[in-house]
Amino acid sequence: MPEAKKVVGAGPNMAEHFLCVKDVAARYSVHPASVWGWAKDDECFPKPVKLSGRGTRWKLSDLLAWERNRETAA
Repeated sequence: MPEAKKVVGAGPNMAEHFLCVKDVAARYSVHPASVWGWAKDDECFPKPVKLSGRGTRWKLSDLLAWERNRETAA
């Protein structure tokens, strides 16, 4: 599994891991265009977060929650 980027939050032990589109695509064995399509068309798929001018990432915690919701819905 790809390594997630880590961004430290404001408080103690407040760290969030972020994945780029290539890492999200690798996690689900799809093409990066599929990830962008899900983000655009699927209301349940987590929306990416803009970290900088060109840096867009997905919160790992959001992806894990989406995965859990899909498992319970199946």
